[in-house]
Amino acid sequence: MKFELKTDNDYYSKSFSQFFGIVFLLSLMIILCDVVLKLGVISRNHLIDYNCRLLSVEKSKLHFKKLSRLSNLKSKQQIWEFCREIIK
Repeated sequence: MKFELKTDNDYYSKSFSQFFGIVFLLSLMIILCDVVLKLGVISRNHLIDYNCRLLSVEKSKLHFKKLSRLSNLKSKQQIWEFCREIIK
């Protein structure tokens, strides 16, 4: 007569590995989202700097529109003052 006892050790190890896999994926997603947001800020600052330099060389309506959209400033005087601060 054989007596077998089934243990659930394998079940617990699978659930732990799934839990750590999910935690790893969530933390990776959070890190990647943070990197994407920071790259967006860097890109926006670079565009503002670039357009301010273009505006200082060539005073066109297109550059004012781009800077107005990027910096949320409406008047040309405010944009000029803003660009003077950035170019310094």
